[in-house]
Amino acid sequence: MNLTYFLFFICIIVCTLIITYWAAKRSKTANRFYTAAGSLTGLQNGMAIAGDFISAASFLGIVGAIALHGYDGFLYSIGFLVSYLVVLYLIAEPVHHLGKYSLGDVICARFPGRQMRLMMAISAFIISILYMIPQLVASGLLIRLLLNTDYSISVVVIGSLMTIYVVFGGMLATSWVQIVKTVVLMSGTFLLSLIVFSHFNWKIEDLLVAVKKGTPLGEAFFLAGHLFQQPLEMLSMQLALILGTAGLPHILIRLFTVKNILEVRRSITSATWIIGIFYFMTLVLGLGTIAILGFELLITTDSTGNLAAPLLAQAVGGDFLLAFISAIAFTTIVAVISGLVISATSAFSHDVYHHLIRKGKSTEKEQLQAARWTALGIGLISTLFALQLENINVTFLVSLTFIVAASSNFPILLLTIYWKRFNKAGALIGMISGLTASIIFVALGPHIMNTDGGWIPYKPIFTLYNPGIIVIPIGFLGAIIGSYVTRGREKWTKEKQAFFLRAQTGVTTRRERS
Repeated sequence: MNLTYFLFFICIIVCTLIITYWAAKRSKTANRFYTAAGSLTGLQNGMAIAGDFISAASFLGIVGAIALHGYDGFLYSIGFLVSYLVVLYLIAEPVHHLGKYSLGDVICARFPGRQMRLMMAISAFIISILYMIPQLVASGLLIRLLLNTDYSISVVVIGSLMTIYVVFGGMLATSWVQIVKTVVLMSGTFLLSLIVFSHFNWKIEDLLVAVKKGTPLGEAFFLAGHLFQQPLEMLSMQLALILGTAGLPHILIRLFTVKNILEVRRSITSATWIIGIFYFMTLVLGLGTIAILGFELLITTDSTGNLAAPLLAQAVGGDFLLAFISAIAFTTIVAVISGLVISATSAFSHDVYHHLIRKGKSTEKEQLQAARWTALGIGLISTLFALQLENINVTFLVSLTFIVAASSNFPILLLTIYWKRFNKAGALIGMISGLTASIIFVALGPHIMNTDGGWIPYKPIFTLYNPGIIVIPIGFLGAIIGSYVTRGREKWTKEKQAFFLRAQTGVTTRRERS
């Protein structure tokens, strides 16, 4: 075991546990546990949102994708960045106006009822678990690689840490772990980017020339078509990334952690700036990797490209910089998983336990206990899944997460907020059709059906790896057709009028206040 790597990991763990101890003393109510009582400023929340959003797939995967595939790899960065404009302009303010602890609150503000709340809880739970498993698997592999520990021990350690953060510190601890992660991540990538530029005497032209020499693609490195051979595949992937982000529960519940709409705008604006600068730096690191290491060394060390950033750090800064970058990757994974745990916890303990099982009559103490037990259960379930899925190709789980969010949550959120003819039946049909279609199309696609190592060794029935371009319209069509078919059952009322007023302005009517 490398002592330098080990000390960096211990340092990160101690820091996050101190934060959790501090937050635990302040998380004595359900409001504090779920939303940190709205105590974060816009900048703090923006940093926490960026921490929640920038996953290990972004930090490790995109740098590798750019190094191996050039322009096509950078398309991931563009998709992730543009997705925040959808959240900023369409979703953020209405969600803050309508919700309290979960997305179920937002939808049920217009369509109250047990079925709707249960569907939103199921969707949030599925999305959180789907996203959590690949993060845990990646963390186990990363720690095993760097510290030479057993995969199972690595996963259990990470799973235990994320559970401790949420059970004891709730949203406050999770938020500050993510803020620390953002500071460390941005500092590390900025430092590495500067070293890369200095390696080429601060001349971009020299860097680009070295890239052309380092890659077998030559000039074509800067052109499209090396990763997405079908334009339809690229379009489908971008749709899922851009629209899926606006349906991710762990991102949207962060909008409840600030007090007013001004801080919401500051949150999203600062998050967009941080994420934009980060993805620009991934471009520098991707180019630097191929220019300094070269394609042959990268592909023989790690054919997936996921270790591009750590390999680059080792090449330009030795073991110390490699340990720093690896610690950043570790913090990134832990922070994202913590955000997902609290999202799944909100969906189950608030929507299912408080509203459905106790019919809104549970006490503050009971809600807090239920939330902590739920977080413990979710941590245990996801850890057990990750232990069994060591050799799984986790790419399709990440892909499935965005597809499910884009085809089920996003259409329902958008139509609930903006379409006056939308009704409860349409919302349920849209949610079920989007969720079902996304799972079926991924199951029939090349992630699962593949003659070259797939779970089902047959040719895929649906050839796109990312079926977003098909299943997202299915989610919208299910919601729209369902609303038109059943439109005679619901009428325009003063309550609906009050809903739209509150969604767009945050103003409540005298009837709602009474």
